[in-house]
Amino acid sequence: MERQDVYARLKALHEEHLLRFFGDLTPDEQQAFLAQLSSTDFSCLASFPHRTDPVRHGVFSPLPAMRLDDIHAQRDAFRTRGLEAAEKGSLGAVLLAGGMGTRLGADGPKGVFDIGVTHPVYIFQRIFENLMYAATRIGRPVHLAVMTSDRNDGETRSFLSSHAFFGYPADYVHFFRQEMAPAVDEEGHLLLEAPGRLATSPNGNGGWLRSMAASGILDLFCRDGVRWLNVFAVDNVLQNICDPIFFGATLESGRPCGAKVVRKAGPEEKVGVMCLEDSRPTVVEYYELTDEMRNARDGQGRYLYDFGVINNYLFRIEDAVRVMNGSMPLHFAHKKIDCIDEKGRPVHPKEPNGWKFEYFIFDLIHELDGCLPFEVERDREFAPIKNRTGVDSVESARALLIRNGFRL
Repeated sequence: MERQDVYARLKALHEEHLLRFFGDLTPDEQQAFLAQLSSTDFSCLASFPHRTDPVRHGVFSPLPAMRLDDIHAQRDAFRTRGLEAAEKGSLGAVLLAGGMGTRLGADGPKGVFDIGVTHPVYIFQRIFENLMYAATRIGRPVHLAVMTSDRNDGETRSFLSSHAFFGYPADYVHFFRQEMAPAVDEEGHLLLEAPGRLATSPNGNGGWLRSMAASGILDLFCRDGVRWLNVFAVDNVLQNICDPIFFGATLESGRPCGAKVVRKAGPEEKVGVMCLEDSRPTVVEYYELTDEMRNARDGQGRYLYDFGVINNYLFRIEDAVRVMNGSMPLHFAHKKIDCIDEKGRPVHPKEPNGWKFEYFIFDLIHELDGCLPFEVERDREFAPIKNRTGVDSVESARALLIRNGFRL
C-alpha cells in the first residue's frame, strides 16, 4: 500500500498523527512502517467508545462432565466413531505456541526448552511425538497449524525445520503468526512504540481463529476436508492430541465443542472451571470463583465445580467461524504501555496509560450452543510447564513423564 493510501486510511480514522515522524525514517523503515499500517486491523477502534466492564454478571450453575467411568463404558464406541471421522480427514490440529520461555529462565520460544535429564528432550519434541502417535492410530497424518508470534516466529520455524519436525510429515505442518492488535491511549488514539512502529500486543488467546483465517490456513484446511479442530497449548507435554475417543464422544454428543478436563487437586487449585453462565457453557477463572461456588457439593459430597480445563479443545469449524464473524466479544485491558510522546521521546509509564484489545477463548466457548466437558486422568494427560520449579513446573512435568514410562 502506498503512502497516500495509508494516509487516507488514517485520516478516515482521525489518526494522521502516526505519520508525524515519517520524514525522519530511512526508506527501509518507511516501507516497514507502511506495511505494518496497511496490515493492521483497526476495527477495534470502533468498539473503544462502547467498551464495557469485562467482569461477569451472569448466573452460574454446574455443568456436569462426562466422567471417567462413563467414558470407559463407552470408549470402544467412541473410539470407533472418532476414528471413522478422523480417517476421512475431518480432524485438524492447532498448536498455540506464541509464548516465550521467560518464566523458565530461557530467552527463546517456550517450545524449544529442553526438559531432558540424560539427553535432550524438547517441549516441541513431546508435542510432535504425541501427534505422530495420534496419526499412527488414525492411519493418516493430521494437518497441524502452529501459531507463532512476532517474537518467536523465525526461531520456531528454524528449530522445527532443523529437527525435521521430529519425524512428522513436513507437508502437514503449517505456520501462521498471531495477529497483533494496536494499543491506544486513554482517549482511544493509536500509540507509537517508536517513530516508525505502532505500539501493539497479541490479540489474546481467543484470537487464534481470527489469525488462522487471516493467514489463509483455515481455508486450506477446509478445502482438504477438515471440519473439526483440536486446539491445544504448547506447555502440556503429556496431552493426548487428536484423541479419537474424545473426538468420538464429542461427535456423539452432538455439541459443537468439547473440552478436556481433569478433576481438580483441591478447591483452591488455580485452574479455570467448566460450568454454565446463564445456561450457556463457559469457563470461570479460579479467581472469579466465589467461596460458595468453590466449596459447593452435591448430595454425594462431590464438589459441583470440580473439573478444570487443561487447554485442549475441539471446535466444529462451521460454528466457531460463525461466532468469530458475529458475536465474539472484544475485551479491553487497561495497561502500562511503553510508547513515545508527541516529540518522539520514550515513555515508560508507572501507571496504566492506555488500553489493549484481546479476544478470549472462553468467550468462543460461551457463544457456542454447547460444550462437552470430557474428563481425563490428570496423571496421564496433564503435565503443564509454567514455572521452573514447584507446582506446574519443569520438575513436576519430568516426574510425570518418567511415571508414564518416558525416558528423559
